[in-house]
Amino acid sequence: MYCAAIKMKQRVLSGVVIAVVAISVLLLMNTVVFPIVWTVLAVMAVYEIEKVTQIKNKALMILSLAFSALFCLNESFGFVDVSYSVVLAVYVLIMLTIMLIGYDITKFEHVAVAFFASVAVPFAFSIFVYLRDINLNSDGKFSKTEGVYLILLVLVCSWLTDVFAYFTGRAFGKHKLCPKISPKKTVEGAIGGIIIPAVINIIVLAVFEKFFFDGTVIPYWAMLIISPVLSVASMLGDLSASTIKRNFGVKDFSNLIPGHGGIMDRFDSCLFVLPAIYVIVNLF
Repeated sequence: MYCAAIKMKQRVLSGVVIAVVAISVLLLMNTVVFPIVWTVLAVMAVYEIEKVTQIKNKALMILSLAFSALFCLNESFGFVDVSYSVVLAVYVLIMLTIMLIGYDITKFEHVAVAFFASVAVPFAFSIFVYLRDINLNSDGKFSKTEGVYLILLVLVCSWLTDVFAYFTGRAFGKHKLCPKISPKKTVEGAIGGIIIPAVINIIVLAVFEKFFFDGTVIPYWAMLIISPVLSVASMLGDLSASTIKRNFGVKDFSNLIPGHGGIMDRFDSCLFVLPAIYVIVNLF
């Protein structure tokens, strides 16, 4: 009981620190700090995945981490206008060559994990910058302020879904959601993690419409669909990360953040919500 109380205190304090850092980064959204922060987080997340999946080939890890950083930075600053089909083809060839050279410590699964992580994670994190610059990326269909709102929408559906699913599950949870993957998650918690963020998103949308938007950006009926979709995506991200950890017998991706684990433990939901909002925005 005492250990549980200490862990909860660590989790709350770390959560406060994370919130302060997140707000600081958002306030610096229009500076070079914003894309650099997401680049660093993407590289750290890729590293955590590769450590957990027991990749031992240092050359493979260095290549994938370098690719992750360059991918994010190029998406943010547009240093080079490249065809990603060509880049990815060359990237795969180099990875396979590294596998052949270090065949005694490298399995094909290691190459597959490194490739997937170093492409999927940076792509997801780069969507934060895409949303920030959505007024440029959407031919004027969205304003700069609307981009800020969409970033807040992502964070609410990613983090508050997890928070309210946890507390709702503790208070009312009786039916296990995925006992073989995450035994503590419940159906009741999942419902709370969908409904409460939807209510919060409606309130945030009303505030933005009253004080920041010139007209209606997203109809309220549409938000009642979008928010649950993003919350479900958040849960899928969390469960996918739990599956990886269970497959490799670890509790957390790292112990970087006391009470929370690593970057992947904190941002696993974002990695699903960000691509989901990217698709929704492009459908608009």
